[in-house]
Amino acid sequence: MASVSLCMIVRDEEASLGRCLDSVCRLVDEIVLADTGSSDRTKEIGLQYTKAVYDCPWEDDFSAARNYAFSKASCQYWMWMDADDVLPEAYQKAFLEMKGRLREDTDIVMMPYHTAFDGEGRPTFTYFRERIVRGNGAHWFQGRVHEAIPLEGRVQYVDIPLEHRRVKEADSGRNLRIYRRMQEEGEAFGPRELYYFGRELYYHGQYQEAAEVLEEHLGRRDAWVENQIDATRILAYCRYALGEEEQALGALLWGLSLDVPRAETCCGLGRHFLDRGRLSQAQYWFRQALQAGKNPRSGAFIQEECYGLYPAMALADCCQRMGELREAERYRQLAAQIREGGTLPAGSSLPDSG
Repeated sequence: MASVSLCMIVRDEEASLGRCLDSVCRLVDEIVLADTGSSDRTKEIGLQYTKAVYDCPWEDDFSAARNYAFSKASCQYWMWMDADDVLPEAYQKAFLEMKGRLREDTDIVMMPYHTAFDGEGRPTFTYFRERIVRGNGAHWFQGRVHEAIPLEGRVQYVDIPLEHRRVKEADSGRNLRIYRRMQEEGEAFGPRELYYFGRELYYHGQYQEAAEVLEEHLGRRDAWVENQIDATRILAYCRYALGEEEQALGALLWGLSLDVPRAETCCGLGRHFLDRGRLSQAQYWFRQALQAGKNPRSGAFIQEECYGLYPAMALADCCQRMGELREAERYRQLAAQIREGGTLPAGSSLPDSG
């Protein structure tokens, strides 16, 4: 069985660290904690699970901190988590089985990451992350913020999710401050940095600058297509906020040129036309969303409701307003099925549009 070191960076996590470690401490072979400046009981709690608790000076660089934790690991594989992550009990046996089957030449293990949930606890926002890497010194985090490990070598996907169950509010301005510092220091922004910088600017209401940064990202030929598709949607939100409706529509249509339409983009187009009373066009795009394929292993941010519940509800509204009462009722029933089951029922037939 492969041995795994769990490597974490922590700071003021007394409210969540024990819950996180309880979910994995019997599954991993070593726990390494790099504390970046806690003023609460974080280190005291950590020492109940491991002696490998280190002080790591914080330098506004997440990769540097995570790589420091990796450097202290001694097992065959290195795994990372955040303190407010948990491995659900229902998947703990599967995790052990995965360790037993892990091939020695596997370089990276990708696992689903659920980061938002509905009222029933079902994930509504999910994507795959590089969660476990071979500890041969070839796999390190890159990027000061929104850090990631480049996918190189033999990559294995496993359907064992981690859940991000936030306990405390994060410092909402931290990431933007890091990007501003990068600007001040004249650091070159790659396509990934431009994408996330644009997102942070949007979240902070700096719409004009966000639009400019996102357009720069979209002009990069070396950018990842999934980031670019998402960037077109965020660019549209910026344009709406600036009162530039035609430019917003243009941003969404830009997303269609990049690859097969994603349900998230189709929903954005449907909402654009629905909000303007153009019901036939709205109906068309929401139907496209219901029929869009979903690739959970693409690495993209997946908004689960766009692949079922939201377009079904929107179509019920469209049909009702167009006087197509029978179809409206069928879409309401479809939405109820999705809400109950969490996904679009297999083999569902879509109502006719007229």
